[in-house]
Amino acid sequence: MTRTFGTRLYEKTWETLLKRIVTCTVAVVVLVAGAVTADRLISAARSCAGGVTESGDECIGVNGSGYDWGVREIRPVVDRIKEENDRIDEPGSAYVTVAMMLPLQPESKAEKEQLRSELQGAYLAQYRANREEGAPKVRLVLANPGRDYAKQDEVVPDLVRMSRSTEHRLRAVTGFNLSLDSTRAAIRDLTEEHVPVLVARASASSLANEEGRKARFDGLARILPTNEDQARALADYNGSRRNDDTAVLQDTRPDAYVRSLADAFQRLEKDEEGPKGPATMDFESPGIAVEGDVDNQLRPWVNTICVSGVNTVYFAGRSTHLRLFLLRLAKDSCGHRRFTVVSGSDAASLKNKMSGDDWAQLLGEDGRPKMTVQYAAPAHPAAWDTEVERWRQAEERRTGHKPDAARAPGSLRDPQRELHALTKSAREAGDIGPWEDLLDDSRTMMVHDGVRTAIEAIRGAKPTGATAPSLEQVGNRWPVMQANNRVDGTSGRICLTSAGNPYNKPLAVVELQPPDEKGPRSSWLKYVGMAWPLGKKQAEDCVVRGG
Repeated sequence: MTRTFGTRLYEKTWETLLKRIVTCTVAVVVLVAGAVTADRLISAARSCAGGVTESGDECIGVNGSGYDWGVREIRPVVDRIKEENDRIDEPGSAYVTVAMMLPLQPESKAEKEQLRSELQGAYLAQYRANREEGAPKVRLVLANPGRDYAKQDEVVPDLVRMSRSTEHRLRAVTGFNLSLDSTRAAIRDLTEEHVPVLVARASASSLANEEGRKARFDGLARILPTNEDQARALADYNGSRRNDDTAVLQDTRPDAYVRSLADAFQRLEKDEEGPKGPATMDFESPGIAVEGDVDNQLRPWVNTICVSGVNTVYFAGRSTHLRLFLLRLAKDSCGHRRFTVVSGSDAASLKNKMSGDDWAQLLGEDGRPKMTVQYAAPAHPAAWDTEVERWRQAEERRTGHKPDAARAPGSLRDPQRELHALTKSAREAGDIGPWEDLLDDSRTMMVHDGVRTAIEAIRGAKPTGATAPSLEQVGNRWPVMQANNRVDGTSGRICLTSAGNPYNKPLAVVELQPPDEKGPRSSWLKYVGMAWPLGKKQAEDCVVRGG
């Protein structure tokens, strides 16, 4: 009789007790192996790179091994960071880790270029520090908290673990380029775990400790003056403006940067005498870089501005919406009147968002801009050479003799020297992407200074003979970084107060200039002059004064 397949299978796998045991064992092994393999495949699918996992449509985590987060523009500079990290990671080497925390997957071309500038600044600070005398050497990692820092709670635990690790020895987190409530939450969560934080580019006062009061964030320092400081410096630079000549236009969307900027502008008006200009004018945007129907909301306010006779508008909003306001003001122009529009440091991004058609609309029939766009920038590459030359000319008028540039005040020469060293390093460091014509938006300079300040704090806090300082020792270092312990930055001397804030740090007053015949990319930020939050020059000794 012909045996069926089922009969033969029964005889081979189930006929005796021993065969049943073997068959069950093999089945269990196969099932377990399959489950493990499936789990590994799923984990691999969710992993974007080492230390970085997929979260929704983003890659969230920490990486210093060359991952470019899918952003082609930053590939060269993240390659250089990896090379530098590999170079110092030798057997027996002692290094510390500094993390750059900022959104690493921007969507627009302008934002990708801005991110490249920021990472270039961070890398150049690492590159310089690791070739100078001083220990420990520095490993740089990039931490992505997601769009608008919305997923910071997924990456902060990784950074805290790295700060406790004897392998990573994370000793500071810097970056922080957006003033948002989620940014504040990230700073709060890190400092509550005693991880030192240095804010390099966010300007909202809610991300700062208040002078003379209990610290909101233990272990926090910042190198960028707040929006209030910027507004005061601009007001002092420009002199008094009659109250009836000014108006405030503000975005009411919840945004820490916009909120503090609007508060600062409104306080300026209250400080002045004379009749009031138009009441504060409101619009509400849908997001930092989202236009929505903002242009439509601005139409009636432009009419109010024209009818009221004001000549200066304080704009409290993001650069995306500042562009819309300028275009609307140009389109619905009030005869041949020219306006001054004053805004905050986010206006540095404006020139990257303007097209050739945009620029054409802002020019009058005589080829001159219909308005002046002015803000207090945290830095500008032309500032120090210009100010040293102005000092020499002033001395020549005073004494009849033009002194050598080497005799200029140290508060001018030291930042000038640092900026020259930064550009020299950029030329030596290999391919980091385009940079030479892109320094005027201050991002490279400020992030460089932030990382450099963090490194100086770590090295200054390290006890003799120790591999690295403790987290607490680094956090306690911020208040003593003044006088001879100051940091000479490309943006100016950095002298920190007991609250970790920059003391009377200079600001560059800049104006946006239209492009020439080379096209929209030839627009530039013209350096106009220097201003100080206290209305007077920073002290040469860099000592923080009481009161």
